[in-house]
Amino acid sequence: MTHLTYRPAKSDDAALCIKIRGLTRENAFSEQELNALGITAESWSTGIQDGSCPGFVACADGQMIGYCFGDRNTGEIVVLALLPAYEGLGIGKALLAMMVDKLKTQGLHRLFLACSSDPNVRSYSFYRHLGWSPTGETDEYGDEILELQLSHQ
Repeated sequence: MTHLTYRPAKSDDAALCIKIRGLTRENAFSEQELNALGITAESWSTGIQDGSCPGFVACADGQMIGYCFGDRNTGEIVVLALLPAYEGLGIGKALLAMMVDKLKTQGLHRLFLACSSDPNVRSYSFYRHLGWSPTGETDEYGDEILELQLSHQ
């Protein structure tokens, strides 16, 4: 039986996050592809350290298996990634919920993310099932922008 734990991301998690991003089943990005986008272990680590890009990681038996990061200033869910062997267990959903709660406490009223517009891609129905709605916008890569309105009680 695997022991799952969740915790806030630490700056020294960044290099492993980049490695895991290249191992995801859909929408994988290699370290080289991320570097071309300006995303390096150093820049990711800095975002975690200064709080501008907070995140949560999931660990199985102490080993990182997935994570979710957001942008504190814009409310964007920047990335949700999980190793394929751990898909379908509610881990991605739990990580996303933690990130939504974290950003909500920052006073944000709307979160957004970019998601494939292809209904055959798992993320398409994953986010919609959790209440994210299409905005009608797309990003420069052709991905659809989804949003989540937050209510503050």
